[in-house]
Amino acid sequence: MIKFTKMHGIGNSYIYINCFEEEVFNPSKMSEFVSDPHFGIGSDGLVLIMPSETADFKMRIFNADGSEAEMCGNATRCVGKYVYDNGLTKKTDITLETNSGIKDLELDVIDGEVVSVTVGMGKAELEPQKIPVSIDGDRVIGYPISVMDKEYEITAVSMGNPHAVIFMDDIDSLELEKVGPLFENHELFPERINTEFIKVIDEDTLQMRVWERGSGETWACGTGACAAVVAAVLNGYCKHDREITVKLRGGNLKITYLQDGTVIKKGPATFICEGEVEVPPIAR
Repeated sequence: MIKFTKMHGIGNSYIYINCFEEEVFNPSKMSEFVSDPHFGIGSDGLVLIMPSETADFKMRIFNADGSEAEMCGNATRCVGKYVYDNGLTKKTDITLETNSGIKDLELDVIDGEVVSVTVGMGKAELEPQKIPVSIDGDRVIGYPISVMDKEYEITAVSMGNPHAVIFMDDIDSLELEKVGPLFENHELFPERINTEFIKVIDEDTLQMRVWERGSGETWACGTGACAAVVAAVLNGYCKHDREITVKLRGGNLKITYLQDGTVIKKGPATFICEGEVEVPPIAR
């Protein structure tokens, strides 16, 4: 048996395991198991909270299909809540090691519990080769791509993981389960891609649906919301240094894209439940 906690950041839910106390021998297979809503627990993936030699804590995150992700903004906030609420730290400013670098977390505490977290997400990467996107040039802004005989325009951004952002007038009727996998596995994206479909409400508000590589459509994606705001500024819909509200299916995030390229993200982190689960033979 292994102890777990289920948490969500505006609907983006993961299973969190405290690796200061527990050991996960095969995190890829464990993620596949716990993510399954029928035979496991049900989630968008698995997050391991671990000791770090370079930061206060370390996070490893695995998608529902078992692949390891570089970064997840919503999971980052939940890790901040977990370590404070469970007494692993008393600090409200902590550092977190991820596969895309060390992130700075500022915890908002009310009555002894973390209710929201502000994360310094680092600088957005726009160079195609570093995202990576198989397109020449210095940036990919409004680049035409054909999917299901329809032309879309993508803006490519990395927030430690790759994103293709598409601006549309109508995202509610979008058949995301059909087009999402075609973007994710398109030949232009050698490491697959997260795809954000964005409706611009006004210069301070965006609406977003997201297809996450390895997980499908999720109710929220923190790095995707950051990429969406960066793309909105690059395309002239929004401005630098303004707090932009990104409305996702699970709730809202507040994103600021600074002039120096740094992105700041603020949003809630919510406890769902905790318990024990038997590790299946395939994950031992």
